[in-house]
Amino acid sequence: MVLVFTILRVVLGLAFMLIGIMKLTDWISAGLYAQSAAEFVNFATVLNEFGLQIEPFHFLTAVGWVELVGGLLLAIGQGILQEISTITLAVVMMGAIYSLLMLNKPLYMCTPATVCLGLLLLLLYVRRRDKQKQKGE
Repeated sequence: MVLVFTILRVVLGLAFMLIGIMKLTDWISAGLYAQSAAEFVNFATVLNEFGLQIEPFHFLTAVGWVELVGGLLLAIGQGILQEISTITLAVVMMGAIYSLLMLNKPLYMCTPATVCLGLLLLLLYVRRRDKQKQKGE
């Protein structure tokens, strides 16, 4: 069972790294980069509700770096670094879901972020459970 969760953690980490790279550069796909840039113009308006005025390009860049570094730490990090990256990426996914809902996007557009959030929370739960077992022994 440990192998299954290790594989899940590495695959999810690599997926976040790929998504982060796609937000930072058009190296993988110019179309996906342009689509992300256009979408983050809308996401930045959601932040205005909280009184945060942020340039959409800077927001896209910040989220891209968080996903890239968080994915790297999730995939190959150890101990507390995995836990921090899992929590950080879960918060990013919650923000994505909230933004999509506030922009009145169709529910199916929330599916990828919701699945990623569920998997991240599962990994966090398993890590905490294993930590509790080790304390009990």
